[in-house]
Amino acid sequence: MILDSATLYYRAFYALPEKMTAPDGRPHNAIRGFFSMVSKLVSLHSPSGLVAAWDTDWRPEWRVALLPSYKAHRVLMEEESGDSGGGEYVPDTLTPQIAAIGQILDACGVARIGFDNFEADDVIASVAAQSRQPNLVVTSDKDLIQVIDDRTSLLLQTAGGVEGWPILDPDEVLSRFGVKVNQYVDYAILRGDPSDGLPGVAGVGEKTAASLIAAFGTIDRVKAASFSSSPVKPMTARIATRIQESVDYLDLAKEVVTAEVSLPVNNWEMSIPLEPHDPARLKKLGEEWGVTRYVDDLFTHLTGRK
Repeated sequence: MILDSATLYYRAFYALPEKMTAPDGRPHNAIRGFFSMVSKLVSLHSPSGLVAAWDTDWRPEWRVALLPSYKAHRVLMEEESGDSGGGEYVPDTLTPQIAAIGQILDACGVARIGFDNFEADDVIASVAAQSRQPNLVVTSDKDLIQVIDDRTSLLLQTAGGVEGWPILDPDEVLSRFGVKVNQYVDYAILRGDPSDGLPGVAGVGEKTAASLIAAFGTIDRVKAASFSSSPVKPMTARIATRIQESVDYLDLAKEVVTAEVSLPVNNWEMSIPLEPHDPARLKKLGEEWGVTRYVDDLFTHLTGRK
């Protein structure tokens, strides 16, 4: 099981009230919710290994250099924060909880993998690509549909409890989106994704993007069709003009959106920890943050999985 950690702790933070506090009065809602969800996930799916993919760099410079709009809306601008350096907006009460979640995972002995200049998406894609066993990726990020194959499925976070989250496999992706897994990145680039700062092609929404990819197969073939003297349906003159106007974006976005699969993730031990890596540290963190119960529950589920 590969966890997109940030999607889980953000979900927990916004789902649970900040009146849930540690002994010293600091909110611990994100920590509590994160470990509660992981415990349920382990109980439901009984993984043989567990990885927490970590956003060491949520907006790598090399991706921004290719596409300046990439996640640009997430940057907290100077006029909002007083920080001329900018950065992704993280609520003040969440920042220390993220650090604590990382420390608790480390003390537990759960593989927490992150790389400078790469995102959690790249970690997830690398683990999935290099693994020799079935994988289940837990995320709310549809961009990670690209990692789905015969060995890797995606547990998509949706509204409601963990028990109701759907599992996407290649057949389910085709049914839901009208494109194959290996076409999803091209489809998403055409359609655009405001959450990642991908503008898409003006006037091309989900249905049009799906029909273009289904008809032509790839973005390169869509581009070629747009320059054809006699466009073939579903390409129209209007769409062809829009595609032609977006060629520079289409050429760069593929490299930006495609997750890296060759990071050296095998340097980590990804098996289930049956006992804490650092029991004293784990005890101290549990007591400090008032989450001992939730950490204990996690180990109960880890060691008792079927």
